[in-house]
Amino acid sequence: MRVLLVEDDKPLGQAVSDGLADLDVRCEWVCDGTAADAALATDAESLDAVVLDLGLPGRGGLAVLSAARARGLRIPVLILTARDSAEDIVAGLDAGADDYLVKPADLREIAARLRALVRRAAGHAQARLSCREVALEPASRRAWKGDAEVELSGREFDIAELLLRHAGQVVTRERIEQVMYGWDGGAESNALEVHIHHLRRKLGADFIRTLRGIGYMVERT
Repeated sequence: MRVLLVEDDKPLGQAVSDGLADLDVRCEWVCDGTAADAALATDAESLDAVVLDLGLPGRGGLAVLSAARARGLRIPVLILTARDSAEDIVAGLDAGADDYLVKPADLREIAARLRALVRRAAGHAQARLSCREVALEPASRRAWKGDAEVELSGREFDIAELLLRHAGQVVTRERIEQVMYGWDGGAESNALEVHIHHLRRKLGADFIRTLRGIGYMVERT
């Protein structure tokens, strides 16, 4: 899972980013509302969710959220803030947030809520993703082909999860590499092909379809 973390408190932002990384949630972290606006305007399609503080320099969190919804962005948004009044909670949810947590919050709860939001946004009510013979359980990072459990590396799991969440749709090479490496890049030229090769060997030669020059997809049937 790849999320945009918007948090101006640098020690807290670093702690949340590092802690969520240990729970397999990759954060792209910005520290003010203006940077959050820019990220959502240019890179929303590469994100699975947003963790948004309200008290931000440059532009407040509610303004960032309202502008994103006004542009038609449907990305799940979890507000994470110290503001705990009923009025603030109502305002946040009415502005378009999908969930609201008050600081301090357990990192495991943040990760679990993000997984639930992403599942619902993708139309998956269950904690397990499945397509044809393949099933994934993102919370435990386990994978199966039929009744047999399959061992996937971290990046193999990330790729398979992304493709299953978007089964029936083409996922571009750039989108997959952003999930693998973040905004800073760092991918070797053939790294993605190597991971796809390993996934096909483990999950089935025809499970992942290549659309040359575009990306990859998992077909529903």
